[in-house]
Amino acid sequence: MKLSIIGAGNWGTTLAILLSRNFEEVYLYSKEGFDIFQKRENIKYLQGFKIPDEVKISDDIEESVVASDIIMLVVPSICLRDALQQVKKYYKGSIIVSAVKGIEEETLLRPSQIVEDEMGDVNAAIIVMSGPNIAREIASGMPAITVCASKDEKLAHKIQFLLKTQIFRTYRSSDVIGVELGGALKNIIAIGCGISDGLGFGANAKGALITRGLAEISRLGVKMGADPLTFSGLSGMGDLVTTAMSRNSRNRFVGEEIGKGRKLDEILSSMVMVAEGIYTTRSAIRLSEKWGVRMPITEEVYNVLFKSRSPEEGIRALMERTLKPEIWGNF
Repeated sequence: MKLSIIGAGNWGTTLAILLSRNFEEVYLYSKEGFDIFQKRENIKYLQGFKIPDEVKISDDIEESVVASDIIMLVVPSICLRDALQQVKKYYKGSIIVSAVKGIEEETLLRPSQIVEDEMGDVNAAIIVMSGPNIAREIASGMPAITVCASKDEKLAHKIQFLLKTQIFRTYRSSDVIGVELGGALKNIIAIGCGISDGLGFGANAKGALITRGLAEISRLGVKMGADPLTFSGLSGMGDLVTTAMSRNSRNRFVGEEIGKGRKLDEILSSMVMVAEGIYTTRSAIRLSEKWGVRMPITEEVYNVLFKSRSPEEGIRALMERTLKPEIWGNF
């Protein structure tokens, strides 16, 4: 079988390393060409890890996609449409696995919906993959787990087995909406947790942000048709806790730097990789308005990122809100 990984960032490169023994052919496609590689090492995004000889590194989209059994999309959400427009020129019915975490700002579509929109086939074989997957840990050989979701139970079961390794355990789900929303929205809460770290707050504050952040993610998700139990799973609580706690989390890092007093533009100009939560925050605000769901933490992260509110003012606004029962909202 041939696996094509579209996107050679840290996660795409890690997946190529991880799955190099699972398939007869593994192609790692880089739009940036070969400049980011040196001696079979991704020096730009995943320095320090050798890419096995079994992996074919390519800057040719046709070579990468043609005759693929599985096409895995591992690009920033803002680049997904551009990537799909290249892929579909050579697409012949391969299974598509989306490891993209985000919500398109203009359309408010989830990644799997963007795939359907661009490929022109709502019945395409699409899997979404999400979970607590810090790339550098997995590339180092540390154990991790993920969830693969599809409307097609047999397809989810097939991909679950194809992607598992001795250090990478896979679960399956039928809740595509919940898995995608959890993977996208947790990045916003991770930025909030980073702000808390930057302000010097402790475990109490972070625990509060994680717990109440999950509550507002769940409220929106259920309103949009997700299973509430999904948010207590890998793509919900699992990914949220990991992203909010890890020193390797880009979104938590952005928040921490803001909490220390740096400006967003300055932080982004110094980063090589994309912090998805910044773009997702704008999308989530529009989704919350569309569905009539209050998301207080998301609103304050938005105010700090885009409305010049200070982190201290944002925390104060959250703490001084009207008191409520712990369990409230749409479920």
